[in-house]
Amino acid sequence: MHHTPSPAASGADHPKGSIVAKVGLLSDSHGRASTTRNAVRILLRRDVDVLIHLGDIGTVEVIDAMIERLDSAGRLSPPIHVVFGNTDWDIGPLGDYARRIGITVNHPVGSLAFDDKTLVFQHGHSQAAMDQALAEGATWLCHGHSHAIRDERIGPTRIINPGALFRASRYTVAVLDTHADAVDWLDVS
Repeated sequence: MHHTPSPAASGADHPKGSIVAKVGLLSDSHGRASTTRNAVRILLRRDVDVLIHLGDIGTVEVIDAMIERLDSAGRLSPPIHVVFGNTDWDIGPLGDYARRIGITVNHPVGSLAFDDKTLVFQHGHSQAAMDQALAEGATWLCHGHSHAIRDERIGPTRIINPGALFRASRYTVAVLDTHADAVDWLDVS
């Protein structure tokens, strides 16, 4: 499924009609709803246009913690996408619950288009899925799983891991600006 963010207001930094998005990335909550809620609030303060949880969600409480606000039509604001990870044993019920409350489930791999750029996201425990995204020349490949920040280029693809919200020396999330191809990592307390 492709999510097309609304066109940005025209300005000096962005070509007219360009789709610009700030993507909030979080991963590896492992059932920690309170930490996830804090992470989402930090990302929302950065005015992200879409949130993506990169797996190892763990519980419906974590899914609930990702929902902070609705728009005037009662839709999630910003839109939320999730994939599941290797420790999400209840994918069926978790996915059903997420869909019921308006979250887009892209498991095992999701893709979003921004102008002529593609962001592919998955948990990161499937090397075949990672290799496919690289072979297809995705602009960005975002994943979790390793609980470690990653920012690496392989060919035309920038590989980004926002870090983790559990079992990490510091808990972090990331904001990807798709126009500037810039990533900021943010600490979560």
